[in-house]
Amino acid sequence: MPSSLDKYQAKRNFAKTPEPADGGESVAGQLQFVIQKHWASHLHYDLRLELDGVMKSWAVPKGPSLDPSHKRMAVQVEDHPISYNRFEGQIPAGHYGAGKVIVWDKGLWLPLADPHEGYRKGKLHFELQGHKLGGRWTLVRMKGKEGERQPPWLWIKEADDFARPAGELDIVSARPDSVASVQRAAVAQLAAAPAAQRGTTRKAKTRASALPTTMAPQLAVLADAPPPNPQDWAWELKLDGYRMAARKQGRKLALWTRNGKDWTAKMPALAAALQHVQLNDAWLDGEVVALNDKGLPDFQRLQNAFDGEGTTDPVYYLFDLMFANGQDLRAQPWQARRQALRAALDASPGLGNSVRISEAFAGDPAQLLASACALGMEGIVGKRKDAAYREGRTADWIKLKCGQRQEFVIGGYTRPQGTRTGLGSLLLGMHDSGGQLVYAGNVGTGFTEASLRALTAQLQKIKTRTCPFVDPKRIDYAAIWVRPELVAEIAFAGWTGQGRVRHAVFHGLRGDKPANQITRERTTTMPVCKITPSATGGIEVSHGERIMDASTGVTKLDVVRYYEQVAPLMMEHLQDRPTSLVRTPDGVGGEHFFQKHLQARAMAGIVQLPPSLDPEHPPLLAIAQSEGLVQAAQFNVLEFHTWNARRDKILRPDRMTFDLDPGEGVAWPAVQEAAELVRVLLQELGLEPFLKTSGGKGLHLVVPIQRRHDWDTVKGFSKAIVQHLAATVPQRFVAKSGPQNRKGKIFVDYLRNGWGATTVSAWSLRARPGMGVSVPIGWSELDQVSSGAHWGIESIEARFRKGNAPWDGYAQAAVSITAAMKRLADAGSSSGDGWA
Repeated sequence: MPSSLDKYQAKRNFAKTPEPADGGESVAGQLQFVIQKHWASHLHYDLRLELDGVMKSWAVPKGPSLDPSHKRMAVQVEDHPISYNRFEGQIPAGHYGAGKVIVWDKGLWLPLADPHEGYRKGKLHFELQGHKLGGRWTLVRMKGKEGERQPPWLWIKEADDFARPAGELDIVSARPDSVASVQRAAVAQLAAAPAAQRGTTRKAKTRASALPTTMAPQLAVLADAPPPNPQDWAWELKLDGYRMAARKQGRKLALWTRNGKDWTAKMPALAAALQHVQLNDAWLDGEVVALNDKGLPDFQRLQNAFDGEGTTDPVYYLFDLMFANGQDLRAQPWQARRQALRAALDASPGLGNSVRISEAFAGDPAQLLASACALGMEGIVGKRKDAAYREGRTADWIKLKCGQRQEFVIGGYTRPQGTRTGLGSLLLGMHDSGGQLVYAGNVGTGFTEASLRALTAQLQKIKTRTCPFVDPKRIDYAAIWVRPELVAEIAFAGWTGQGRVRHAVFHGLRGDKPANQITRERTTTMPVCKITPSATGGIEVSHGERIMDASTGVTKLDVVRYYEQVAPLMMEHLQDRPTSLVRTPDGVGGEHFFQKHLQARAMAGIVQLPPSLDPEHPPLLAIAQSEGLVQAAQFNVLEFHTWNARRDKILRPDRMTFDLDPGEGVAWPAVQEAAELVRVLLQELGLEPFLKTSGGKGLHLVVPIQRRHDWDTVKGFSKAIVQHLAATVPQRFVAKSGPQNRKGKIFVDYLRNGWGATTVSAWSLRARPGMGVSVPIGWSELDQVSSGAHWGIESIEARFRKGNAPWDGYAQAAVSITAAMKRLADAGSSSGDGWA
């Protein structure tokens, strides 16, 4: 009878490889996982999850990431026996998967839904409990059919208290070693200890030790309620500032951020004050804040102080002492470390007011939180009194945060998942100024079993087939709609840029307020500075009242003012690039003219490039100054399109562009998913893509490259990438243009990488109804964007504040494509054995 291990066993000669042929036992009620680090033809990580008596396995080229914005490619490989979980060793040269293998992490995995159904459908949602990895994760199969050979999946960390930004912690670099070898060393040490010491519990002692050069901070877990035993906890105010650790070694002192950056030079006064701490060698932990006139932390003042724009001196609130005078205190309980910190500060009279202790409080945490919120603080932090200091995020420190609270109309609900009963989450809404119900996000926490039952019964009585929201396209859930009659009181942390609540918690139904009166509660704030350009920048605008887009009523004068306003941002993308113009004398509904060359009429701020750049055609043009944008708008130009090269080295492109062009029937979530998948492939090749909306239907991925290859090479390579995508995920992508080829699929347009081809510039308007704008965005923002035309001329101004910041690091990310071309070729030639 065929076994799921047949493929595994057929690929190996167990007389010569130390790998196990079969065996291993399941543990009743538990599912094991292991991640093995494998130096094969490519260094990669093998994720294995126990299911149905075997280890389902995926090869993950870059290994896991704790950053939810990272989508790791995971190529499914053959099932392995459970006994493989303990395998560490060297697979001999010439054999399948030759190379060293270690156990990088292991533990238990907890499915959060039916794992068999999830595996069959291609979406596993689970929690890991390992030595290095924890929290919630998702595996999503990118092919729609089960049983395909080596189907690609994406492995994604979900946003929870175990998540960390990549810039803060790269887990595979920070913790590269085997957990199995660490365990073996501990067992050997225990075996060598006297028998009388084994199995005894001893009070933690300080250890004589050299001062560590680095120290990872302990982080708090966000909690939605106080612990049941508050007497075992101490409470501090949650300060709104920068987390900072101080390292003192004799007269040498350094201040380190939680990300490991040396900020001593930014705070010379604090560094000088800390020299007075009466400790020879020390690591101290705290928060740097700036205080307002009421003596409360003010983050804006702190930023101003660092930017040199404010007069407020930073204050360092210390709350922990991890190392002192040659003694490692981290194993000591919080109370002991706290006493040592206070004693050290009390013995240091020269500190002044810039170094203080963060006071700890006892009492009812609910009352403390209420008081903190009334003061305008972020919340409170609870620390278990008997807990050691442990790096990373642990439940020994928790944070209870203040938030906002208001009423929302319930417009629908989702079905429950896993063991949840009744409903999954509520879909919330508010009425806009026109009285229409606008979607405002979901709430899925704060319920009890009793409230779930009662609420579900009420909702079932008012079910309807009609969506009550005016903007159903913004809703990414399969929902059950209800008549908008019930009002819920919701606490939440704040609003997203798309008008959705963050970290919402249900607090109950409100019967005292009519649903039709629920609108967004807004706070009054001081006005902020806006970009206020002159009307026309000194250029006379003719027929400024002409309607350029009937759907919005945008006039020609509006377009001129837009390009004057956006010019400082847009010139970064236009500078020194040959540019083509799209003119629409009669607006977006009239005829469009694509202009590559200056005609008889000269335009201020627009220059002709040397004829030698393109000798067989009239001279190319470029936008030389900001006034060129305004001048072009006066002559009815709506769009600006640029080349992938600059004028000083026009034969060598400095970027590749991939335009995701969805065919008929492709929903927007599929476009977002496609962008993530293309990104994963490009990153696997060693390339870093930057993202922008197209202003139309799709998305643009722009890859900076070094100027070492000619147009044909770059275009050929981009074509090979797209062909690889289409071959790997054929139900998502096609490599041929044309409406018939891409029906229900996405054409990743590589043709824009040829000589003379152009792509619409970032910040350009689009000559289409609604007049969308092509906007640079960060990858973490992708799931918040509702379409390729998410921003239009009427909604773009608020985005100017973020500007080009999502593309920070663009120039530094440019690499030669030589290595990437080799990797792609190797991937194609080794496709028979995946990443083994």
